[in-house]
Amino acid sequence: MRPQTDAVRRLTSILLLTLALTACGRTDRPTTPRARAEPLRPSTRETAQCQADLRREGVDYRELPPKDYGNGCGLYGAVQLTDIGVPVTGVTAMRCGAARAFAGWVRNAVAPAAYQVLGSELARVEGMGTYACRNIVGTRGMGDRRSGHALANAVDIGGFVLKDGRRITILRDWSSPDPATQRFLQAIRTSACRRFGTVLTPNYNAAHRNHLHLEDDRARFCR
Repeated sequence: MRPQTDAVRRLTSILLLTLALTACGRTDRPTTPRARAEPLRPSTRETAQCQADLRREGVDYRELPPKDYGNGCGLYGAVQLTDIGVPVTGVTAMRCGAARAFAGWVRNAVAPAAYQVLGSELARVEGMGTYACRNIVGTRGMGDRRSGHALANAVDIGGFVLKDGRRITILRDWSSPDPATQRFLQAIRTSACRRFGTVLTPNYNAAHRNHLHLEDDRARFCR
Protein backbone atom coordinates (compact mmCIF):
# COMPACT_ATOMS: atom_id res chain seq x y z
CA MET A 1 0.00 0.00 0.00
CA ARG A 2 2.98 2.36 0.49
CA PRO A 3 3.82 2.84 -3.28
CA GLN A 4 0.21 3.85 -3.92
CA THR A 5 0.33 6.32 -1.03
CA ASP A 6 3.53 7.90 -2.38
CA ALA A 7 1.96 8.25 -5.83
CA VAL A 8 -1.08 9.98 -4.37
CA ARG A 9 1.14 12.38 -2.47
CA ARG A 10 3.13 13.23 -5.61
CA LEU A 11 -0.06 13.81 -7.59
CA THR A 12 -1.44 16.02 -4.82
CA SER A 13 1.75 18.10 -4.77
CA ILE A 14 1.58 18.62 -8.54
CA LEU A 15 -2.07 19.72 -8.36
CA LEU A 16 -1.36 22.20 -5.55
CA LEU A 17 1.57 23.70 -7.47
CA THR A 18 -0.55 24.05 -10.60
CA LEU A 19 -3.32 25.82 -8.67
CA ALA A 20 -0.82 28.18 -7.06
CA LEU A 21 0.68 29.16 -10.41
CA THR A 22 -2.76 29.65 -11.93
CA ALA A 23 -3.85 31.87 -9.03
CA CYS A 24 -0.75 34.03 -9.46
CA GLY A 25 -1.62 34.51 -13.10
CA ARG A 26 -5.15 35.70 -12.24
CA THR A 27 -4.08 38.30 -9.72
CA ASP A 28 -1.39 40.00 -11.81
CA ARG A 29 -2.53 43.47 -12.90
CA PRO A 30 -2.35 44.26 -16.62
CA THR A 31 0.42 46.66 -17.55
CA THR A 32 -1.60 48.27 -20.37
CA PRO A 33 -4.65 50.45 -19.46
CA ARG A 34 -7.98 49.20 -20.74
CA ALA A 35 -8.98 51.01 -23.94
CA ARG A 36 -11.90 53.38 -23.60
CA ALA A 37 -14.99 52.89 -25.70
CA GLU A 38 -15.55 55.16 -28.65
CA PRO A 39 -17.65 58.11 -27.42
CA LEU A 40 -21.14 58.57 -28.77
CA ARG A 41 -21.32 61.45 -31.24
CA PRO A 42 -24.35 63.50 -32.24
CA SER A 43 -25.50 62.97 -35.79
CA THR A 44 -24.94 65.61 -38.46
CA ARG A 45 -28.70 66.11 -38.66
CA GLU A 46 -29.01 66.57 -34.89
CA THR A 47 -26.22 69.16 -34.83
CA ALA A 48 -27.68 71.04 -37.80
CA GLN A 49 -31.10 71.22 -36.11
CA CYS A 50 -29.51 72.44 -32.89
CA GLN A 51 -27.64 75.21 -34.69
CA ALA A 52 -30.85 76.22 -36.45
CA ASP A 53 -32.53 76.45 -33.03
CA LEU A 54 -29.75 78.73 -31.76
CA ARG A 55 -30.11 81.04 -34.76
CA ARG A 56 -33.89 81.15 -34.38
CA GLU A 57 -33.48 82.16 -30.74
CA GLY A 58 -31.05 84.92 -31.65
CA VAL A 59 -28.07 83.24 -30.00
CA ASP A 60 -24.72 84.03 -31.60
CA TYR A 61 -22.18 81.22 -31.82
CA ARG A 62 -19.16 79.97 -33.72
CA GLU A 63 -19.16 76.43 -35.06
CA LEU A 64 -16.13 74.40 -34.01
CA PRO A 65 -14.53 71.64 -36.13
CA PRO A 66 -14.60 68.07 -34.81
CA LYS A 67 -11.55 67.15 -32.78
CA ASP A 68 -10.59 63.75 -31.42
CA TYR A 69 -8.19 64.09 -28.49
CA GLY A 70 -8.06 60.33 -27.87
CA ASN A 71 -8.82 58.33 -24.72
CA GLY A 72 -12.55 59.03 -24.97
CA CYS A 73 -12.16 62.82 -25.18
CA GLY A 74 -13.06 65.19 -28.00
CA LEU A 75 -15.27 67.84 -29.52
CA TYR A 76 -18.13 66.65 -31.69
CA GLY A 77 -20.95 68.93 -32.83
CA ALA A 78 -19.52 71.66 -30.61
CA VAL A 79 -19.92 75.43 -30.71
CA GLN A 80 -18.48 78.45 -28.97
CA LEU A 81 -21.22 80.74 -27.66
CA THR A 82 -20.36 84.37 -28.40
CA ASP A 83 -23.55 86.22 -27.35
CA ILE A 84 -26.60 84.81 -25.57
CA GLY A 85 -27.94 88.16 -24.42
CA VAL A 86 -26.25 88.05 -21.00
CA PRO A 87 -22.45 88.14 -20.51
CA VAL A 88 -20.98 84.78 -19.50
CA THR A 89 -17.43 84.14 -18.34
CA GLY A 90 -15.47 80.91 -18.06
CA VAL A 91 -17.33 79.06 -20.83
CA THR A 92 -15.54 77.71 -23.89
CA ALA A 93 -16.41 74.87 -26.28
CA MET A 94 -19.76 73.19 -25.68
CA ARG A 95 -21.64 70.49 -27.54
CA CYS A 96 -24.48 72.24 -29.33
CA GLY A 97 -27.26 70.58 -27.34
CA ALA A 98 -25.69 71.65 -24.05
CA ALA A 99 -25.16 75.16 -25.43
CA ARG A 100 -28.81 75.38 -26.48
CA ALA A 101 -30.05 74.24 -23.06
CA PHE A 102 -27.65 76.59 -21.30
CA ALA A 103 -28.61 79.65 -23.35
CA GLY A 104 -32.31 78.96 -22.78
CA TRP A 105 -31.75 78.47 -19.06
CA VAL A 106 -29.87 81.75 -18.62
CA ARG A 107 -32.24 83.81 -20.75
CA ASN A 108 -35.56 82.32 -19.68
CA ALA A 109 -34.93 81.22 -16.10
CA VAL A 110 -31.91 82.83 -14.45
CA ALA A 111 -32.41 86.37 -15.79
CA PRO A 112 -36.18 86.53 -14.99
CA ALA A 113 -35.63 84.99 -11.53
CA ALA A 114 -32.94 87.54 -10.70
CA TYR A 115 -35.31 90.40 -11.50
CA GLN A 116 -38.48 88.91 -10.01
CA VAL A 117 -36.98 87.41 -6.84
CA LEU A 118 -33.92 89.54 -6.13
CA GLY A 119 -35.18 92.81 -7.64
CA SER A 120 -32.22 93.42 -9.94
CA GLU A 121 -31.34 92.60 -13.53
CA LEU A 122 -28.74 89.94 -14.22
CA ALA A 123 -25.37 91.42 -15.20
CA ARG A 124 -23.19 88.34 -15.61
CA VAL A 125 -23.06 84.57 -15.23
CA GLU A 126 -19.79 83.15 -13.90
CA GLY A 127 -18.87 79.83 -15.46
CA MET A 128 -16.22 77.45 -14.19
CA GLY A 129 -15.48 75.49 -17.34
CA THR A 130 -16.95 73.31 -20.04
CA TYR A 131 -14.49 71.03 -21.89
CA ALA A 132 -11.92 69.09 -19.84
CA CYS A 133 -10.50 65.66 -20.70
CA ARG A 134 -10.99 64.00 -17.32
CA ASN A 135 -12.92 61.37 -15.39
CA ILE A 136 -15.82 61.82 -13.00
CA VAL A 137 -14.62 63.08 -9.62
CA GLY A 138 -16.09 62.88 -6.14
CA THR A 139 -18.30 59.82 -6.66
CA ARG A 140 -17.14 56.45 -5.32
CA GLY A 141 -17.07 53.68 -7.88
CA MET A 142 -17.23 56.00 -10.91
CA GLY A 143 -13.63 57.23 -11.06
CA ASP A 144 -12.93 55.15 -14.18
CA ARG A 145 -15.71 56.81 -16.19
CA ARG A 146 -15.25 59.87 -18.36
CA SER A 147 -17.03 63.03 -17.24
CA GLY A 148 -19.47 64.81 -19.50
CA HIS A 149 -16.82 67.52 -19.64
CA ALA A 150 -14.61 65.16 -21.66
CA LEU A 151 -17.04 65.68 -24.57
CA ALA A 152 -17.82 69.34 -23.81
CA ASN A 153 -21.32 68.15 -22.94
CA ALA A 154 -21.42 69.80 -19.51
CA VAL A 155 -20.98 73.27 -18.02
CA ASP A 156 -20.15 74.26 -14.44
CA ILE A 157 -21.61 77.48 -13.00
CA GLY A 158 -20.16 79.11 -9.91
CA GLY A 159 -22.06 82.36 -9.48
CA PHE A 160 -24.17 85.26 -10.72
CA VAL A 161 -23.57 89.01 -10.63
CA LEU A 162 -26.50 91.44 -10.49
CA LYS A 163 -26.59 94.94 -11.91
CA ASP A 164 -27.02 96.39 -8.43
CA GLY A 165 -23.58 95.00 -7.55
CA ARG A 166 -24.61 91.91 -5.59
CA ARG A 167 -22.82 88.64 -6.31
CA ILE A 168 -24.53 85.32 -5.59
CA THR A 169 -22.17 82.34 -5.44
CA ILE A 170 -22.93 78.65 -5.06
CA LEU A 171 -20.15 78.19 -2.51
CA ARG A 172 -21.20 81.01 -0.18
CA ASP A 173 -24.93 81.32 -0.77
CA TRP A 174 -26.28 77.83 -1.41
CA SER A 175 -27.22 77.63 2.26
CA SER A 176 -27.81 81.37 2.67
CA PRO A 177 -30.15 82.41 5.49
CA ASP A 178 -31.63 85.05 3.19
CA PRO A 179 -35.07 83.80 1.98
CA ALA A 180 -34.90 85.67 -1.33
CA THR A 181 -31.50 84.22 -2.19
CA GLN A 182 -32.79 80.76 -1.36
CA ARG A 183 -35.86 81.22 -3.57
CA PHE A 184 -33.67 82.42 -6.43
CA LEU A 185 -31.27 79.47 -6.23
CA GLN A 186 -34.03 76.92 -5.88
CA ALA A 187 -35.93 78.44 -8.80
CA ILE A 188 -32.96 78.24 -11.16
CA ARG A 189 -32.16 74.73 -9.94
CA THR A 190 -35.71 73.56 -10.67
CA SER A 191 -35.55 75.09 -14.14
CA ALA A 192 -32.16 73.49 -14.83
CA CYS A 193 -33.54 70.08 -13.92
CA ARG A 194 -36.21 70.51 -16.60
CA ARG A 195 -33.69 71.50 -19.27
CA PHE A 196 -30.68 69.26 -18.59
CA GLY A 197 -30.40 65.51 -18.14
CA THR A 198 -28.06 65.71 -15.15
CA VAL A 199 -27.94 68.53 -12.60
CA LEU A 200 -25.55 68.24 -9.65
CA THR A 201 -25.51 70.75 -6.79
CA PRO A 202 -23.81 71.00 -3.38
CA ASN A 203 -26.55 68.64 -2.16
CA TYR A 204 -24.97 65.85 -4.22
CA ASN A 205 -21.40 65.68 -2.87
CA ALA A 206 -18.48 67.77 -1.68
CA ALA A 207 -16.95 67.93 -5.16
CA HIS A 208 -19.88 70.16 -6.18
CA ARG A 209 -19.91 72.42 -3.14
CA ASN A 210 -18.95 75.47 -5.23
CA HIS A 211 -20.82 75.00 -8.50
CA LEU A 212 -23.79 73.65 -10.41
CA HIS A 213 -22.95 70.90 -12.89
CA LEU A 214 -25.32 70.99 -15.88
CA GLU A 215 -25.09 68.16 -18.40
CA ASP A 216 -27.12 67.44 -21.53
CA ASP A 217 -27.19 63.62 -21.27
CA ARG A 218 -30.93 62.83 -20.91
CA ALA A 219 -30.27 60.97 -17.66
CA ARG A 220 -33.04 62.71 -15.66
CA PHE A 221 -30.80 62.87 -12.60
CA CYS A 222 -31.24 65.98 -10.43
CA ARG A 223 -29.50 66.21 -7.08
